[in-house]
Amino acid sequence: MFGYRVPAPDQAMLISGGRRGQGGAPFRVVTGHGKFVLPVFRKVRFLTLAMCEAEVAETCVTRQGIALTVRAVIAFKVGNDTESVVNAGQRFLSDQDQMSVLTGRIFAGHLRSIIGSMTVEEIVTERQKLATEVLETSKTEMAKIGLIVDSLQIQSIDDGETGYIEAMSAPHKAAIQRQAQIAQAQATQASVEAQQEAARNQAEYSRQTAVVQAEYSAEVDRAQARAAQAGPLAQAHAQQEVLAAQTELAERAAQLRQQELVAEVVKPAEAEAERIRLLAMAEAERMKIQAEAAASHDRVALDRMLIDQLPQIVKEASAGLANANVNVLNGTDGLGEIAAGLVGQGLTILDSVRRNLGAPEGQDGTAAKNGGGSGAGGQGHSGRVEIE
Repeated sequence: MFGYRVPAPDQAMLISGGRRGQGGAPFRVVTGHGKFVLPVFRKVRFLTLAMCEAEVAETCVTRQGIALTVRAVIAFKVGNDTESVVNAGQRFLSDQDQMSVLTGRIFAGHLRSIIGSMTVEEIVTERQKLATEVLETSKTEMAKIGLIVDSLQIQSIDDGETGYIEAMSAPHKAAIQRQAQIAQAQATQASVEAQQEAARNQAEYSRQTAVVQAEYSAEVDRAQARAAQAGPLAQAHAQQEVLAAQTELAERAAQLRQQELVAEVVKPAEAEAERIRLLAMAEAERMKIQAEAAASHDRVALDRMLIDQLPQIVKEASAGLANANVNVLNGTDGLGEIAAGLVGQGLTILDSVRRNLGAPEGQDGTAAKNGGGSGAGGQGHSGRVEIE
């Protein structure tokens, strides 16, 4: 719309002409909204509210008399309140670039003033303190011109060729270097220890690997040895079994041969010996029979003579009983036994005569047996005869 003006967000619109602004300002301030402005009768100008920057590079002398070149950066802007906008508009509206120049000069003066009251050590080690003091001392002056400072940064402090700062930093550098060397030595030692530990671990791993490989190789060798011995052992066992079988076969063959020898030699020899013994016994019996036959021919006449004399012998024996006291205990049987005893005695006398005449032993034995049998027969009867 014609005559309607709107300032940008980072601008303040200054309307001059017509009635005065707030506090007797020669213009009205409009920010954040639009305004109808009558052409020709009103004049509109815009003042930036954006952030501005000013650099300062100032040579300052410390309380110790040492010249230092200080470089700083100031960030500032026009204040948002109407009073700040009016103050800044009255001073920088026609040439807004002058705000940076004037701000730099103001801060340069405050830097010289504050650094002159500090030592190099304080300035170097307490830069934030230096910046805070500069801001505090310049705040009132900057407010008068409608500016506010957002920040002040000390970029560098240089002592030129005096070498004071370097000398001051020498102990710290030495300490830092010493600490760096110690740290490096510790790092090197740690690295060496780590390498040694790694080497030990590697050696231990290699040892364990070698042991495992040796055990594996030994196991393989043992298995191969067992496999290599299995054939000869099996062959030896087989040969041993063959030898045992051959030995058993030989023993059986020896037993068979022994049985054959017994059957072929011993048995025929025993049979032959038995045959010879039987032949010898037969021959001896034959000769005995012949001898008895030859002797019997001579005894026939003698036996006849003895038989003829036997009644007389019995008679003489019975005569001996005439004066004896005979008690017959069992009657007729007892008398029979007496008679048989007398006959037996007669036969005994006959045998005695034969022996005295040189009768053969076989005949005596026969007669004795016959006599004994008669006696035994007499004792076998149940009757009993007592002679006193």
